Amino acid sequence: MDFDRILSAYKSKTCVMSVERFPDGKYGNIRIAAGNKAHCDDMMNVMHRPFIPDSPYAEYFPENKNFEDFCYRCAFQGQPLHSYVRLPQMGLWLNMFLLPLESDKENTGYCVYAYDVTPDSASEQRATLSADTSAAVLQTCIKLRGGDHTRRTFCDVIRDIRNICDSEYCCILLMDQEERRCTNLCEAFRDETIADSNSIDRYNDDGFYSIVDSWKDTIGNSTCLIIKDRADMDWLATTNPAWHRSLEAAKVDSIIAFPLNYNGKLLGYMWASNFNVGNTVKIKETLELSTFFIASEIANYLLVQRLEILSTIDILTGLMNRNTMNNTIDEIKTGKRKPKAPYAVLFADLNGLKQVNDARGHSAGDHLLKKAASMLRGVFYDSEIFRAGGDEFMLIAEAMTEEEVSSRLERLKELSSKEDGLYFAVGVCFVDGDTDILKAMRIADERMYASKKEYYLANPEQKYR
Repeated sequence: MDFDRILSAYKSKTCVMSVERFPDGKYGNIRIAAGNKAHCDDMMNVMHRPFIPDSPYAEYFPENKNFEDFCYRCAFQGQPLHSYVRLPQMGLWLNMFLLPLESDKENTGYCVYAYDVTPDSASEQRATLSADTSAAVLQTCIKLRGGDHTRRTFCDVIRDIRNICDSEYCCILLMDQEERRCTNLCEAFRDETIADSNSIDRYNDDGFYSIVDSWKDTIGNSTCLIIKDRADMDWLATTNPAWHRSLEAAKVDSIIAFPLNYNGKLLGYMWASNFNVGNTVKIKETLELSTFFIASEIANYLLVQRLEILSTIDILTGLMNRNTMNNTIDEIKTGKRKPKAPYAVLFADLNGLKQVNDARGHSAGDHLLKKAASMLRGVFYDSEIFRAGGDEFMLIAEAMTEEEVSSRLERLKELSSKEDGLYFAVGVCFVDGDTDILKAMRIADERMYASKKEYYLANPEQKYR
């Protein structure tokens, strides 16, 4: 076949791909049989070496199972294919076209591959998707931007994606790389009656994060991983045995998995299992673009969550802050929340903090505050602890008897006596019944100041603030 004559008609970077097929239907070697001048120049500019015809494609292009599948479909099934995809690991966008060619060799198929790579996305290219795909992606965007309850909106979206894939199961799983844990954001089942017994939460144990963490190496530079038949599953068994075993245990025969990347950070994965493999190309096209918007919304969702947490937490000590304390008091005062009786309200204040700040600086004072917070958290591990402000802490110890509170305060006194400069003044009010929370706080606060006064009378060298 005269490839040079065929390629001479193309101005864009274009080559002819050859695909080997075995008698059992599996594909073998995929090679770049020939390339036009634009392709050869590009290889010289990118690879800094001349293009050699009939070379394995992986010598010039990133190895990619999805690309291999496209070449096979085009060469042997006669499917003209187009894809416009993001290459997150390379920070590029790839616009690719594949057209089938007649073959003059048995068990060897050919297709024309024309491509262009750019650092930025082109909106006009993304707008050339099929009407069905565009409608599905648009519906996803409208739901993501229009929902007033984020988790519920994601649940609606994942059900739509499951329908697009015609899969048994679909899920969005978030990854916390610092804590090394996974969180099930949303999931959808074809048969909702088995949802409770087949949720991903069943598998999300201590070892599950390590399996999910290995997916990025298996997916590599691809935008996704597609396992559509036994041959692909056998490949996965040799490439990632742990993932393969987990899929086998879950009775997964096919899976399409997309990493959710935003600004260079991996947020998690979206996948559909036991999907309609006959519609693989359209599913890949739809989900490839959908994940671009889904990852953006997840990043916003995680940012809002973090801001909400920061608004309730004291940054220095990690305890709940005064704003959270006031909200908690309001809920108890208005009856929205009723603490489990008997309970105690405690105020704890650090004696001598001003002297530490004056003598050794505020960094030493901050260190003392953090140490005090850690000690309170360790002793009253099952209670709510707030930094009320400055060197003052408030605790609500629910379902705790006077004897238990007294025992813990003795433990706190014992621990603090071993730390240089750490002296607590503590006031307690025990509540058993309908005592007003504000009255209990006032009593505890008065007792704390009485304790503080007693301390300074016994230690006149310490300045009373």
